[in-house]
Amino acid sequence: MKSYLQEGDQIDVTLSASVTGGIATLVGAAMFGVPMIDGVSGDTVTLVREGVFSDQPKKAGEAWAVGDKLYWDNTAKNFTTTATNNLYVGIARDAALAADTTGVVVLDRRVG
Repeated sequence: MKSYLQEGDQIDVTLSASVTGGIATLVGAAMFGVPMIDGVSGDTVTLVREGVFSDQPKKAGEAWAVGDKLYWDNTAKNFTTTATNNLYVGIARDAALAADTTGVVVLDRRVG
């Protein structure tokens, strides 16, 4: 197809803020994923928008069950089960205890 550029599971983006490689981030209003490398404002990095990611920041005091819908709290910079004022980004692959600070998430590029 003449206008086709690429698949959408990995996209190069120009950053407007610093990111840490391997930790989920929101770029703009709805481009969500996990950067492959660290970057600072103005850098171009590859954002992975689909897949299973371990060691992702999780809201403290919140337990997750397998398959729970997960949302990104861009103020706290973590995943949560709270939908209000947050962007839906995927599901919990594994259960997580309330005391856990990280979790395993499944991102789906079609949602963010």
